[in-house]
Amino acid sequence: MPRSVTLFTGQWADLPLEVLAPKAKEMGYDGLELACWGDHFNVQKALTDPNYVLKKWELLRSNGLDCFALSNHLVGQAVCDNIDVRHATILEQSIYGDGTTQGVRERATAEMKDTANAARIFFDACPEGTPNHVVVNGFTGSPIWHLLYSFPPVTDEQIVAGFDEFSSRWIPILDAFEAVDVDFALEVHPTEIAFDIASAERALNAVHYHKRFGFNYDPSHLAYQGVNYTKFLRKFSERIFHVHIKDVWWNRGNGDVGVFGGHTEFGDFRRHWDFRSPGRGDIDFESIIVALNDIGYMGPLSVEWEDVRMDRIQGATEASEFTRSLDFAPSSVAFDAAFEKTKDSSSN
Repeated sequence: MPRSVTLFTGQWADLPLEVLAPKAKEMGYDGLELACWGDHFNVQKALTDPNYVLKKWELLRSNGLDCFALSNHLVGQAVCDNIDVRHATILEQSIYGDGTTQGVRERATAEMKDTANAARIFFDACPEGTPNHVVVNGFTGSPIWHLLYSFPPVTDEQIVAGFDEFSSRWIPILDAFEAVDVDFALEVHPTEIAFDIASAERALNAVHYHKRFGFNYDPSHLAYQGVNYTKFLRKFSERIFHVHIKDVWWNRGNGDVGVFGGHTEFGDFRRHWDFRSPGRGDIDFESIIVALNDIGYMGPLSVEWEDVRMDRIQGATEASEFTRSLDFAPSSVAFDAAFEKTKDSSSN
């Protein structure tokens, strides 16, 4: 069976879900990956109001849509980050509070644990029965992102301490996910504890390969860095819990701006890289589908649509068509099996 094509609602949180859902269906999507911001999914309401999740499913089903994952990137970011005024723009006041690092981290930690419970309640309420695999996608934040470029010289002890801190903050969260049989999928991404293959492997080691810690695969965040994005799939084949379809182009611009972005805005013609609508960038999605087939991933392909150069309705509609057209099921037989049969019959 072809994989379901879904739309991540994070970039559409300005629209109420009752407005976005019919638009998503019109644009050709099979379902939504619900973001835990805007009015798309509220963790605390899911925990306290039994009718809340039922109404969400009613809204989805009335528009012919499914759901395979929740996402809580914004709160997850605050679990390990060194908090500053930027976080006030992405966090609810109930999480940000007075903005002190320790307080924000503690509230974010509690909310991520609650997200695991809310996901279990939500997917248990699925009209067709609970899915086999319940996933929450998100970020982890990082206490050592500011140490990325090693000058002044960064010591090994500082990096070890950063991964140790990540471990101490996230293992209790992952244990809460384990308690309700839900997986957490980190979107490997600059500013997270894992942003390439090497750091992803180190993050896994830091949490002692916790069974609930895996990845929301998004090639766009790897490619412009120069990371082998198909190797990532094969390297972590058993940890690919969810997949984003998102494109990017790189080696563009006029030479003024490098990989670090030069403090420019997305869409600036000078930029070395920019996110593009799927099919309009430089990602080799054919190689990704082959790798996904090879590792046995049959979950949804969730479009995370970001392209400052395009109208988003046109772009997301085009992206759903592109994603559906690029997917194909793996073969159930060897392509040369017929030759063997011919050989066998001719020898009789």
